[in-house]
Amino acid sequence: MKPLLSICCLLAASFPGHCGDITLVAGGRSDYHISLAPDAGAHGKKAAAVLMRYVEAVSGVKLAVKEEAAAGEKSLRVTYDKNMQPERFRINVEGTSLVITGGPGKGVLYGAYAFVEQLLGCRKWDGGPAYTPSKNTVVVPGNVRVNEAPAFRYREVYMPAACTDAEYLDWHRLHRFEDLWGLWGHSFNKLVPAGTYFKQHPEYFSLVNGTRKATQLCLSNEAVFDITVAALKQRMTEQPDALYWSISPNDDVGYCECDRCAAVDKREGGPQGSLVQFVNKVAARFPDKIFTTLAYTYSAQPTLHLRPAPNVYVMLSNIEVYRSRPLDRESSAAAFRSRLNGWYAKTPNIFIWDYCTQFTNYLTIFPNIATLQPNMQFLKKQQVAGVFEQGSGYTYSELAELKGHLAARLLWSPDADVEQLKSEFLTGYYGRAAGPIIEYLALLDQAAALQPKLDIYGNPVNEYNTFLSPMHMDKYSQLLDKAEAAVEGNATLHERVERIRLTQEYVYLQQARFYGIEQHGIFERQGNGWIVRPGLADRIRRFTANSKAAGVKELSEGGPSPDAYAKEWEKILADGVRSNKALRATVHLQSAPAPEYPAKGPQTLTDGNPGYTDFSYNWLCFYGEPLSAVVDLGKPVAFTNVSLTFLEDARHWIFRPSKMQVWVSDDGKNYRSLGVVNNVMPEEDYTVQRLQYRFDHKGGGSARYLKLTADNWPQLPEWRFRAHKKAMIACDEVWVE
Repeated sequence: MKPLLSICCLLAASFPGHCGDITLVAGGRSDYHISLAPDAGAHGKKAAAVLMRYVEAVSGVKLAVKEEAAAGEKSLRVTYDKNMQPERFRINVEGTSLVITGGPGKGVLYGAYAFVEQLLGCRKWDGGPAYTPSKNTVVVPGNVRVNEAPAFRYREVYMPAACTDAEYLDWHRLHRFEDLWGLWGHSFNKLVPAGTYFKQHPEYFSLVNGTRKATQLCLSNEAVFDITVAALKQRMTEQPDALYWSISPNDDVGYCECDRCAAVDKREGGPQGSLVQFVNKVAARFPDKIFTTLAYTYSAQPTLHLRPAPNVYVMLSNIEVYRSRPLDRESSAAAFRSRLNGWYAKTPNIFIWDYCTQFTNYLTIFPNIATLQPNMQFLKKQQVAGVFEQGSGYTYSELAELKGHLAARLLWSPDADVEQLKSEFLTGYYGRAAGPIIEYLALLDQAAALQPKLDIYGNPVNEYNTFLSPMHMDKYSQLLDKAEAAVEGNATLHERVERIRLTQEYVYLQQARFYGIEQHGIFERQGNGWIVRPGLADRIRRFTANSKAAGVKELSEGGPSPDAYAKEWEKILADGVRSNKALRATVHLQSAPAPEYPAKGPQTLTDGNPGYTDFSYNWLCFYGEPLSAVVDLGKPVAFTNVSLTFLEDARHWIFRPSKMQVWVSDDGKNYRSLGVVNNVMPEEDYTVQRLQYRFDHKGGGSARYLKLTADNWPQLPEWRFRAHKKAMIACDEVWVE
């Protein structure tokens, strides 16, 4: 679909002075009024108000709103057609009137905003005020014919403007789950709260490895069904207008393995079986309601035999997919494509939970724009009914304005001219800075095309040798310098460019932690010591202030606020550089680290840079394997102790080692022990902490070689158990003092 403005311009050029043209406003005057059909409803009234407000904003002329026009009257008519497809709208000229007709739902309101944007030239780029041009004359070509309908029944872009600005939502024809769902997402604990029932009735909850756990529900328990039905009845009474109701597992592991649940799951190919059976049973009690259930993690696979009931929608997640390539070509999306086909064989009622940001680093550079259109086209081709496009929600993220705009337009019309959409947005939003920003985005796409794993749970550190290398970062910065210079003196445009700069600054700061005492790092040499790199503290302060001004609430999903991030930096700068006699010593590993978290490979253990609370960089991780290494100091070195620091982050299945040993040697053959540490698995605790273990070199002396081992746990603790998951240990540095 070509943008309507282009269509109208072509028509006007082809038929100059056409007798059917409507001169809505001429010289600051108008013979027209807005007429409202009696059956147009609340959305029709709102559409009329929108038309009145924006015609006045553009031309200075306020059109009166009246009841439906009499025959022959000049009017801008707002009408309703109950037989149209929901949310569809038409714009056309009938005699001397311009008619906007909408179907059930917000069709007429969407038509009003289409008129405001494409015929009046207004724009709503972000959550701020709309742009309105000034025109003394407003002419509508007489042969305008617009007839649009949504590609998807449900369309949500979970990004700041759509979350916080009601007009942005309607202008871009989007939905919000808060408006449609009476109960959203992971809902088991809302329907049958563990805090209320688990102590007295553990049988209501999952049997996992022979023990009842409050992680999920026992879906074969009749009392659970009765409580669920009662809870839904109450909520439905309180929210009678809600369209959908989610019956979905908690965002946790531990589905029920009792005999009755297991029998269904065996027949259906997995725990999705007992889930679909339960949801169908509930749906049968409420045949006039629509239910959704998440096909996510352990419930992602389609059932073998059971079909979701006609009033049940499956919401399938593709959380495991890398974002480097479109969904129809990305190798990591093969399982998702298979699941989608499998579910579609069971039901046409499928929503997709898609992702368009990096959740571990909302502000990092994440070049996925090129995949937005092919992804929407693929989902439409697969006849998906709706899409929840999850971005950063209420907090600002990288290029949120552009990505939100494109995602919204493509959810409505996947085949829209995306390059024209992008060009219009960049020119309209960034003004004279558009040229350098277009170059910047093109350079990003070019560099990222070589990156095979654009991970929504990655980090900017892992790309220090690819599209976020110092060389690339310098090129990006130069283009933003040009963009800033182009809008110098325009505070609004400069602020918009600064929000792009914010993402570069975040990458710089995160990578500085990785580089540490190396070039591009936090510290630099001064004499025999180390100082904070000049200007770094000021950059941190500016970043903090600019982040808050941009609307950054948190830097990652559930992560620190800008102020908390600044506090982290205060401690890092205050701690300075720790002396290490093993600095840059050669490390020989006898066990393989986890390839997903490469850090600097073996040299991570002697690079002089500590790990922080984020396990994905500066930590050498071992998944289900022990750490076994020999450190060659190059020559005999006198020291008094060896320290090892390990991370504990139970949320990510990272635990202290079960056992640690350190030996020293002069020749690399004959070793003497510095001691053994045996640990016990901690009680349930999700605090992220760094744990240091010290081994004294009693009596001092020297040694050239260090041998160290850290054993992993043979199995996860009961409170963090997950089938097919292993424990991971993470060590940041071998400190020799």
